[in-house]
Amino acid sequence: MKKRLIAQTIVIFFCLIVSGKAMSDQDSTGRLISIEDARGRTMEVRLPVKRLVVLTSDALEVIRALKARDLVAGINAGIAGDPLFWPELRDRPVVGRWSEPNYELIAELNPDIVISYARHPGEEMEKKLKPLGIMVVRLDFYKISSLIKEIETLGRILQRENEAGELTAWYEEKFDLIEEKPKSIRNRPDVYVESYTEYHTTGPGSGGHEMCVLAGGHNIASDFSIPYPQVTPEWILANNPDVVIKATSLGNCYAQTDPGSPKQIRDEIMRPPAPNSFPAAKE
Repeated sequence: MKKRLIAQTIVIFFCLIVSGKAMSDQDSTGRLISIEDARGRTMEVRLPVKRLVVLTSDALEVIRALKARDLVAGINAGIAGDPLFWPELRDRPVVGRWSEPNYELIAELNPDIVISYARHPGEEMEKKLKPLGIMVVRLDFYKISSLIKEIETLGRILQRENEAGELTAWYEEKFDLIEEKPKSIRNRPDVYVESYTEYHTTGPGSGGHEMCVLAGGHNIASDFSIPYPQVTPEWILANNPDVVIKATSLGNCYAQTDPGSPKQIRDEIMRPPAPNSFPAAKE
């Protein structure tokens, strides 16, 4: 009787161990988590994520901060063209431009997830990749209002919650510091923020607008109802900005030794009818 009882106890103990291990394995491999992307879509991601194709430099900077760059299987052409800033990714396959990726090349890399901006590329990307079992997760990482949430989301996807917590704490500290500074400013300067495209400014819903407001500026395009409205030189002059900020991308900046490119950009901003027409141009 005792022997039978001992044997039953051993069997039960063994079953508990095996069951516990199975539950642990299921928790780390194959567990589904629910996330929300930059388009407000609720999605289920299966863990662990082992391979990523990353179409944006903004996402790559966060991935690097989360110490997950080894998961990157493919990058865009702009990242490949900036090896001094991205030395650890110089050997990664290129899958085209951030806005126009090559879907065949992405399919060859067989990633679990492709990370892109909310707006670009268009919905064609989902139509091309979803049938192949490749998930598209859209996260921006350039808007202050959603940055913390998106870092936390990516931390969960990559199972880097601790690293994500450290990064969000760092950002929140800086945001609080920046937000405190302009409180003593009575008259906020009028700011014209030009996007990468000529005469396209940044209205509400854009990263440029959010940064301008946080830093203490008054965005002269704040009354627009779209994020990137096209304006005219006459509109700029009529709004008489104190400050002009131009978004631009030189590419491979760490290797630049010739100051000619930034000067050329400044000269273009100062093009007629700008000179001597409003305070920012005079200074």
